[in-house]
Amino acid sequence: MTDDHTDRTEHVRAFFAPRAAGWDSRFPDDGPAYAAGVAELGLREGDRVLDAGCGTGRALPALRAAVGPRGTVLGADLTPEMLHAAVRAGRDTAACLLLADAGRLPLGGGTLDAVFAAGLISHLPDPAGNLTELARTVRPGGRLALFHPIGRAALAARKGRPLTPDDLRAKPNLRPLLAGSGWDLIRYADADTHFLALAVRRG
Repeated sequence: MTDDHTDRTEHVRAFFAPRAAGWDSRFPDDGPAYAAGVAELGLREGDRVLDAGCGTGRALPALRAAVGPRGTVLGADLTPEMLHAAVRAGRDTAACLLLADAGRLPLGGGTLDAVFAAGLISHLPDPAGNLTELARTVRPGGRLALFHPIGRAALAARKGRPLTPDDLRAKPNLRPLLAGSGWDLIRYADADTHFLALAVRRG
């Protein structure tokens, strides 16, 4: 891993660690949006799914409900405090939690059916490399959902920033980024109520 990658990783941890305990209380009404985002993956009973950058685990109960008791749900995050918050919320009962970097996952190739990633892409130190790593873990034909419970414009307004042309989540930027990382974008939605980019793992 490069020094730049390490610096970005430490920056992400430094940002989220002090916010972990109060994260869910900041966004108490996001549950239905997460459930709707999970539904877009089209998971089936017995599937194996990863929540990459799971944070406090808000998507984990919906992922568990989608794959059922025979399925596998993993939640990976690189900030220990976020995983501790997930445990305090009881969401570890829905998934196996991993302290792991999305850029170097402790998973075999093609072992997953799908990846759900909420708010992840803007925090990746190496978006192309990290999306390629996610592709490595997913079988051909498996799916990736890049999700956020509000759209790009609403998120920018919340942060007091303008939307810029270099936003990775803009469709003209995201489609080639995904294509170069082993994914084909099949659905793109950017509304005030949610953001969703759904992609399929190329064979």
